[in-house]
Amino acid sequence: MTANQADDRYGWAQQRARRAYLALADGGVFRGYSIGAPLDVVGETVFNTGMTGYQEILSDPSYSGQIVCLTAPEIGNYGINDEDWESDRIHTSGLIAHRINPHPSNWRSRKSVGAALLEAGVPALAGIDTRALTLGLRDRGAQKSFLCASGAVPVEEGLARARAWEGLDGQDYATRVGTKKAYAWNEGVPGGAPGYPHAGAEPGRNGYRIAALDFGNKWSILRNLRRAGFEVTVLPPVTSAAETLALRPDGVFISNGPGDPAAVSYAAGAIRGLLGRVPVMGICLGHQLLGLASGGKTYRLPFGHHGCNHPVKDIVSGNVLITSQNHGFAVDADSLPAATTEITHISLNDNSLEGFRRKDVPAFSVQFHPEAGPGPHDALYLFRRFSELIAEARG
Repeated sequence: MTANQADDRYGWAQQRARRAYLALADGGVFRGYSIGAPLDVVGETVFNTGMTGYQEILSDPSYSGQIVCLTAPEIGNYGINDEDWESDRIHTSGLIAHRINPHPSNWRSRKSVGAALLEAGVPALAGIDTRALTLGLRDRGAQKSFLCASGAVPVEEGLARARAWEGLDGQDYATRVGTKKAYAWNEGVPGGAPGYPHAGAEPGRNGYRIAALDFGNKWSILRNLRRAGFEVTVLPPVTSAAETLALRPDGVFISNGPGDPAAVSYAAGAIRGLLGRVPVMGICLGHQLLGLASGGKTYRLPFGHHGCNHPVKDIVSGNVLITSQNHGFAVDADSLPAATTEITHISLNDNSLEGFRRKDVPAFSVQFHPEAGPGPHDALYLFRRFSELIAEARG
């Protein structure tokens, strides 16, 4: 049997007949075939260097408005399961991979990546040179893009649509993905057979109640807050300081999320109203918002940090953490007031700010994702640190 015949037997030829392309605002065009929904979308194309974890990436609200290129040569081998979702739906605008396996094989698999994308109405592009695309994004920065999976839009029009898109700068995406009403998080931890991380574990109790401002929360974060012993109430992103404090929480958590932190000015104002009144912890967008609330400024990274093997130095302990990251903006370390802030973490890739704490009030944040999902668990201790901060504040 020839390689082409084997591909036909497994459906590769049928896949490749569905032509599709990606048009970048800088004029680049990548032609391949469509996987998932036969729809057209605009978005910001970024690359993620993780070798696994595509389901968590697809369902991470922080990727809203983005078309994600996965650098692993083939994805989809273990399918889509019921346990690894990070939210209630796929949030990426589109997906790009060199090869997406239509026939997963794993005991937890419930469907293929293509089937999940089709159900969610999300297009994907496969069959392109993802190395070339990634190198271009690295050299020229994340790109406004148009992904054509319908086959109905000429390339020149696709390029025009990519360039005409408003982009993510100055856009508030948090209100698009955050919860619209408050709720108590009671899921605890995912179940599963022995060997699955934390299978069947029951969350502890430390007696503390926290309010989690939802700018695009990942479920892994909420699970780890529960594992750390907190009772968690999730609040809409537009919740004011007064409304949050009315719940009398022992602490406030500021979540990750998509888009430009400078566009979420209402959140920075609310956080300023919380500082000194209640201990605060932030992750990713929450870190950037705490930076803005502390008098700092944010800026756009050339191509962002997206992956699960980024080295970060904990300046306090001297340890190096391997971290999971997903952000296109960062806090300017030099803009933070030295009198009230202290840098705690830096990136060993580009020396960008990865964490700081307030010296005058109980508050800290990190740019990376200590809950991982996907990625290593080197930084899980930060959830415990939040509990310790609350204990110290209570005396």
